[in-house]
This record gives sequence, structure tokens and C-alpha cells, in this order.
Amino acid sequence: MTPLTQINAEITTHPAGDLLTSEEVSLARRELRRKKLIALALVIPLLIFLFFTFVAPIGTMLYRSVYNPTVAELIPQTLSSLESWDGQGMPDKAVMSQMAADMKRLANLRKSGKLAESINRYLPGTSSVIKSTARKLRRKDDQKIISQGAEFLLAANDKWSQPEIWQALIKAGKVYTDGYFLTALDLERNDAGDIQQRTSTQIYIKLYAKTLRMALIITFMCLLLGYPLAYYLANAPSKTANMLMILVLLPFWTSLLVRTTAWIAMLQTNGVINSLLTSLHVISSPLEMLYTEFSTIIAMTHILLPFMILPLYSVMKGIDPSLMRAAMSMGAKPPSAFISVYFPNTLPGLSAGALLVFIISVGYYITPALVGGTDGQMISNIIAFHMQQSNNWGLAAALGSLLLVLILTLYWVYDRFVGASNIKLG
Repeated sequence: MTPLTQINAEITTHPAGDLLTSEEVSLARRELRRKKLIALALVIPLLIFLFFTFVAPIGTMLYRSVYNPTVAELIPQTLSSLESWDGQGMPDKAVMSQMAADMKRLANLRKSGKLAESINRYLPGTSSVIKSTARKLRRKDDQKIISQGAEFLLAANDKWSQPEIWQALIKAGKVYTDGYFLTALDLERNDAGDIQQRTSTQIYIKLYAKTLRMALIITFMCLLLGYPLAYYLANAPSKTANMLMILVLLPFWTSLLVRTTAWIAMLQTNGVINSLLTSLHVISSPLEMLYTEFSTIIAMTHILLPFMILPLYSVMKGIDPSLMRAAMSMGAKPPSAFISVYFPNTLPGLSAGALLVFIISVGYYITPALVGGTDGQMISNIIAFHMQQSNNWGLAAALGSLLLVLILTLYWVYDRFVGASNIKLG
């Protein structure tokens, strides 16, 4: 019997087994429907919050990674004229005159820089060509632009005679494109339209690999430091454990910027660590620790350590101490009893802590930006750069989408071989 059939049967039957009248059944169903609506009304604020803070931003990011309407909105008539061009040599004069007219219009609207920025992403070095051409065409008469636009365009810059710049216009003019994802994967399309490795510097795949490697190192460091401390806290007297737990939670009460700045003061050339080592004659010259991969790993390990300790502590606190005593009473030595009995019981907390630390560290960008410099930056710093400085939101969205897919894939692999049901926060 299905749950719905069972509910209907309960509605149509008295507790004593007598059948209800149709009016009573209708009243009971209205009451059940009213309770469901009340329950839904209580959940709606949460659903709205999740939509605007989680679903909508991710959906917008995924959409922006393939949506590129800028050039299509700036020069729609030129792109329409280029549809008949075969891609070889120069387009005909009508197309070039239309481009000249669009360039003059954009120069008057002060939007030529926006066009130059968009085309330059597909053909580096084009930005100056478009901006200088727009300035020169701005002073031309409208009627002469219509009749002599091609000559004006070639006179402004001879690069307009090269087919590469027109091919870049066509590529940039596509409203929906896979170019951002190809760039994020260090790929590109050749003149024939086939996908190939980028001929210029390849940085993003290496940066993804570097981010994963650093996240794994940070996770391992947090586990190495957090597991013994969590074990001690779980088995220490209450007074001692409470005092140490305050110290563990203390970073949560301190600003992230303050903690990061403290590491800058400690790791810089004339900082606390170098001054101490020099005064003890351990080193003769200061060590270069700040703005390196090492400084990023150390600072992020300190910041993320509580996320490893707390799940481990909550799980260890619930483990019955008699299990270890029972194992040793049966002849097992303490190391063997720990490995075979105690450690398996802590795997749920270990899994939760490792996932928390790993996922947070993959997406961290404030600490790497402040203490890591160029060597210690992660993929999140490049995403922030394209969002805030280069204004290449499409590429930033593609990089963020790939990072999301990467994390979900790793989570799927973890669930496949370990099992997400083993995660336990307490």
C-alpha cells in the first residue's frame, strides 16, 4: 500500500473502523490541505533565500560563461554584412564602409573602447588599432563615411587589410560562445575551427593543478596537527578540555584580515621569525618566506585548522573508551588497538574535516592574495582578477564553473569510494 493510499484509507475510516460520511471526508481533506499549505508557507522564506543566494548566482555564472552579447550589440550591421565573407583576403568595400560607419558611431557614443577591449581578447594588439581608428573616423563627415568608408579605414591603419582582424570580429560577435571555456582549459580554435592547444602561454591548467596540490597539502597539514589535538581534547579532563577548546575557537573571534596581517608581520624579511633566527645565529641572512607558496600554505593551515579539529573532536567524544580497553585486554598492543579499533571509529569526523578544509582551501583567495604574492596565488585569485580588474566576466565565470565541476567531481569520487554517509560533523 502506498503512503497516499494509506492516508486516504485513514481519512475515510473512523478510529473504531466505521466509514466516514462524504462531508466528514471532505472536511478532513481540507484540514490536511490547510496543514500542508501552512508547512509550505513556513518553508517558502528559506526557499527564496536559497534561490537568491545560491541557485541564482550559480545559474548566472554558468550563463555568463557562454553568453557574450557585447560585440553583437555594438556592431550588429557589420556582423550581418560579414556573413557573406569567405574569410580570405579583405572583405568587400561595402562591409568595410559599414565597419567605418559603426566605428564613427561608437566613437561619438564613447563606446569604441568597449569594442576594442572585447576584440583584443581574441586578437591581442587590436585594442590600439580600434581606438586610434575610431578617433580618426570621428572627425570624418557622415556622407563621406558612407561613400569612402573603406578608404578611410585603410588610411587609419593598414592592419584593416589583414584578414585576421576581421576573423576576430566574427569570433567575438557570436552571442553564444565556447571561447571562454576553451581559454580556461588553455585551448583555442585554429583558422579551420578545430580545437587545439593554445600557442601562447598556458597558465590555467597549471594553476588548477597547483591549486589542487596546495589544497591537498593544507588538508594533510591540518590533519597532521588537528588529529592529535582533537584526541587529547576528547580524553582530557573537562576543565583542561574547555580551556583548550577556547583557544581552538579563538581564531573564529578574530578578523581574518587581522590573522593574515599577523602572518605578514611574522614571515616578512625583517619579521619576527627571521629576527629570532638571526639573533640565535641559526641563519646568517633573512629567509625569503613571505609572498611564496610556503607562506600561503602556513597561513591557510592556521586559519583552517579549527575546521578539522571540531568534527574530529565531536566524533572522538562519542567513542566509548572501553573499546580500547577491551582490545588491549584481548592481547592487542596500544598501537595495534588504536589502528584497528579507535581510528576506524574516527573516520566520519576525519572525512568531514578533510572535506571542509579541502573545499574551503580550493576557493580561498584573500589569504593567498595577501601573503602568497605571485608564487602563492591560487585559481580563485585569477577569478577575482578577471572579475575586478580585467572585467572579463565571461572568462571568470568559465573558470568558476570549471572549479565548481572539479569540486563536484572530486566529491563524487569520494562518495564512490568512501561514501558520503560516512561524513559526520558530530
